[in-house]
Amino acid sequence: MPFRLLAIDGGGIRGLMPATVLQELERVAGRPTHELFDLVVGTSTGAVLSLGLHVPGPDGGPRYSAEELRTLYLDEGPNIFSRSLAYRVRSGNGVTNAKYPATGIEDVLERYFGGARLSEALGDVVVTAYETELREPFLLRSRRARTDDEADFAMRDAARASTAAPTFFSPALVTGADGSPWSLIDGGVYANNPAMVGIVEAMAAYGSLDVLSLSLGTGDLTRPLPHRRIRSWGLLQWARPLIDIVFDGVSSTVDFQAGQLARVTREVAEHVRFDARLDDVSDDIDDTSPANLRALQALADGLVADRAGDIERLAETLVDGGS
Repeated sequence: MPFRLLAIDGGGIRGLMPATVLQELERVAGRPTHELFDLVVGTSTGAVLSLGLHVPGPDGGPRYSAEELRTLYLDEGPNIFSRSLAYRVRSGNGVTNAKYPATGIEDVLERYFGGARLSEALGDVVVTAYETELREPFLLRSRRARTDDEADFAMRDAARASTAAPTFFSPALVTGADGSPWSLIDGGVYANNPAMVGIVEAMAAYGSLDVLSLSLGTGDLTRPLPHRRIRSWGLLQWARPLIDIVFDGVSSTVDFQAGQLARVTREVAEHVRFDARLDDVSDDIDDTSPANLRALQALADGLVADRAGDIERLAETLVDGGS
């Protein structure tokens, strides 16, 4: 029986895409996501989804379905990526301070996660971050949180840490249940596509040598950066585009690596990727305009329609694997 891994990319408001795929997967399988996978790994917006699907509800099941989290992007996206005129001026339009104040995203995470902690997650979840003082990758694991207070973070804090994209939001200062402080930023700086994090975790922590990896992307960047435009750029001009390049480059590279592992080794039985080109959709992670949200919905719905057969096959495999 394969070890069932779900990995969800970062991508801000474009998290609407993996949320839509998961909504359809839950519908076809007739089961919530936490019952379909042995491990779920998420980065940034993927961390919000990963954690959100594992928040315990009052009846012992998940508090949110994938459909409800899909609605989060439509209803709360404009609140998360919001700034007043005064803040815009004070931050130099994102040049001298983070582009957005953290109050918007922290308010949304507080309302959705409340006091739930990693140790209470309905299944095994890993979210990625980067520790700025230790200068090393930092993984927040629900499995470890159940036995180690130092690793037991509030889910809202774990999500805040993993979504602290440089230049967009300030770093998160969070503490585990033991009070230890950590300075964390978005794990997308090294694992925007966390599939390899999940594959290694499955092998090292779970001893699995037969991994079925489902990887959900948030859109392939297609907007060109013409040489004539970028050849004279300096630090100021490169700062924001460089973040996009790093995140997109990491995602594509990891997908290639995971696919090659599935092709040449027995450890990865299968690697399946769901993603779509952002040809007619803004690739900005913070574009929450009504027009772009409609375009994202259309792109996500089209992806689900195009891959309906793959979703049905996966649902059958995942349900059988969890029986």
